[in-house]
Amino acid sequence: MENLLLKVDEAAAYIRSRITGAPQIGLILGSGLGVAADEVQSPVVIPYHHIPHFPVSTVEGHAGELVIGQLEGKIVLVMRGRFHYYEGYSMQEVVFPVYVMKRLGIGKLLVTNAAGGMNRSFAAGDLMLITDHINQTGTNPLIGANIEELGPRFPDMSRAYNPELRAVAIAEADRLNVKLQQGVYIGISGPAYCTPAELSMFAAWGADAVGMSTVSEVIAANYCGLSVVGITCITDMAIGEELEPLTHEQVVRVANEARPKFIGLVKAIVHAINS
Repeated sequence: MENLLLKVDEAAAYIRSRITGAPQIGLILGSGLGVAADEVQSPVVIPYHHIPHFPVSTVEGHAGELVIGQLEGKIVLVMRGRFHYYEGYSMQEVVFPVYVMKRLGIGKLLVTNAAGGMNRSFAAGDLMLITDHINQTGTNPLIGANIEELGPRFPDMSRAYNPELRAVAIAEADRLNVKLQQGVYIGISGPAYCTPAELSMFAAWGADAVGMSTVSEVIAANYCGLSVVGITCITDMAIGEELEPLTHEQVVRVANEARPKFIGLVKAIVHAINS
């Protein structure tokens, strides 16, 4: 995207003109998980196609709108639906909303996704706290000329998923008696699901869950100084030698079934975060 910073600022200015008060926490909701945005009080809803330079989500289960309002006493900006590299967008376009969040003054980001579980101790319907990730997309959103106003040329990724926010998530899951797995998320480009051989390789690398999002957004968030916590909904078991055929409809269905505990945990994390 040419003139990226100008486009980011124009998008942020439009959003700012539609709301009162500055959002404190950003949330990106993945496949089948957008219903959590219904919990936002006094919402201002902005379709993506109304926002200058915003991409438009094309995937089933992604509504394609910002929801800004009160959640657990905090002003939040919720992305109900995200963008994916496999839709044909550049990686800069995929992470564009993250930069807009930063320019709006947001300091903390909660990312969620639906993914296949490769850890044999997991089960479909589990929630997993992301402890780290592996970038297997084949690219990086920071490739190209650096924009110093957004972040450094070589950002540190040693704490990509903020340890303090992870501790908050663990404590809140314990309080709610929600089983919270922990593990490494590997991001692929998609849109094809993995072959058994690929899944066996990823598991050997130390990955616990595999999906087609999140990694680029987290890279961009760390680049521009946002603290990140990530929650995965395990929608199917992706174990190479036991792999069964999978459809996107199955992914969305299991994510919907996990809805109550997912919403409860997201709200609890937002409430406990010191913004």
